[in-house]
Amino acid sequence: MDVAKLVETTVNGLGYELVDFERSGRGMLRVFIDKLGGVSLDDCRAVSNQLTRLFPVENVDYERLEVSSPGLDRPLKKEADFVRFAGQKAQIKLRMPMAGRKNFTGVIGAVSGGILRLDMDGSQVAIELSNLDKARLVPVL
Repeated sequence: MDVAKLVETTVNGLGYELVDFERSGRGMLRVFIDKLGGVSLDDCRAVSNQLTRLFPVENVDYERLEVSSPGLDRPLKKEADFVRFAGQKAQIKLRMPMAGRKNFTGVIGAVSGGILRLDMDGSQVAIELSNLDKARLVPVL
């Protein structure tokens, strides 16, 4: 059984977006959710209660479940994330170096055809989304 898919279907069914799902040692499951306007403690509680009831029925083995918001430095995983957060600053790490570097920080521009345009102090960089290792928003403080 694909636990990540089960979690995504459940979270989406409750009206939230699954931002990330982590399964770590000792039976820990971490679920990061989001929605327009942000996530409250009540939102996390609702998702946690639903998953806690669902997992025994689906024979999902786990010791502990954490449900939280993705935070200010939200990970960007899907093309839709980059579209949603266009105009905001992001830190990007690539799998394979581009122009001799793997780390880029800039303002998210247009995304089309699997290519992200990143504005780095006035110069545009085109990054293939398939080459992304990690990407996160840079919090504005």
